[in-house]
Amino acid sequence: MNKDVVEVQVRAVLPLEGSFAVFLGDEEKVFVIYIDESVGTAISMFMRGVSKERPLTHDLVGHLLMAFGAKVERVIINNINGSVFHARLIISAENELHTSRKVIELDARPSDSIAMAVQQGAPIFVAKKVWDEVEDVSETLAQIEKRGLEAQQAAEATKIEGEDEEDDELEEFSDEDINSIAGIPDGDTEDDEYDDGFGGDDDDEEGEEWKKADDK
Repeated sequence: MNKDVVEVQVRAVLPLEGSFAVFLGDEEKVFVIYIDESVGTAISMFMRGVSKERPLTHDLVGHLLMAFGAKVERVIINNINGSVFHARLIISAENELHTSRKVIELDARPSDSIAMAVQQGAPIFVAKKVWDEVEDVSETLAQIEKRGLEAQQAAEATKIEGEDEEDDELEEFSDEDINSIAGIPDGDTEDDEYDDGFGGDDDDEEGEEWKKADDK
């Protein structure tokens, strides 16, 4: 993989008031992207392995890819414009229609890209120029995790009836809680746009295209 990218993991997905905060990073640094509630819920469900009675939007897209012998190869968050992030979804396909492996690169919202990557176990990368620009919120995440652990321990100690252990991990915080700890001004959103669809119409200018490393 090109040295101009940094591989990251989804460190936490936390519900806010009407949105979600996705924390991405590695052992050295963590940054946050705010995304819409529907996609945040999908990412959280994929991470926890929650079964669904019927396929949701990202499940359907994953099934369509599989049906055509395709998969998400990797995701790259490749550009940031103010508080708006851009991403590229790299898809590879091998089937009877192609004599050789075909690689397709699509412009996509970071939220949808992350959801598809988590669903299919694909790696997530951040362009080095974006990585250097985003603010490190490792301390913020540590404080939130500490609060969540304390809340869970308190619930277990008092044996609250009907408490769901999985839901304890997703204690709801307000936008002000995270913004005040991270020093993010109120009203900032860091995803392309909020909508209920998978991709939506993106009026933002397309970010600089990722130059892919040679595929084997």
